[in-house]
Amino acid sequence: MAEEQNTAEGEGAKPAQNFRIQKVYIKDVSFESPNTPTLFVGKSQWKPEVNLQLNSESRAVATDVYETVLTVTVTVKSEEQTAYLIEVKQAGLFTLQGFDDNSRGGLLGSYCPNILFPFAREVVADLVVKGGFPQLLLEPINFDALYAQHLEQAKQNAPASDTPQ
Repeated sequence: MAEEQNTAEGEGAKPAQNFRIQKVYIKDVSFESPNTPTLFVGKSQWKPEVNLQLNSESRAVATDVYETVLTVTVTVKSEEQTAYLIEVKQAGLFTLQGFDDNSRGGLLGSYCPNILFPFAREVVADLVVKGGFPQLLLEPINFDALYAQHLEQAKQNAPASDTPQ
């Protein structure tokens, strides 16, 4: 078995691919509830209108180490009044070794945000309850589809020349 590995790692072989989560952390968090306590004492029914916005950014911070920051912004209104606004910047440090640019882009644009989302979702749920509101559980997100949509938009917005970007 060791001989087979040595042969595979010989001249011309690609370096081994390595993906590793180094750390997951909150980079920034904000909770605003501009219309309390009026919302709590009013006789209106709780009929929340939820607006969810997502954004992710990645950058290299060292050789083969990247930070991905997933920004989750939740705005909830009830009867035209803002009940609360939450913004969570959930971040992670990831080691990516031996990946080509396309693979690395997919990992940073889809796979890493997919890892970070459950952490951000938990922060949002905790803040909502601690803010005195009924529980809010964000639905799972298909980051693969969002990344594919991002690539398609970038392709459509690219200049019509043959120059690689």
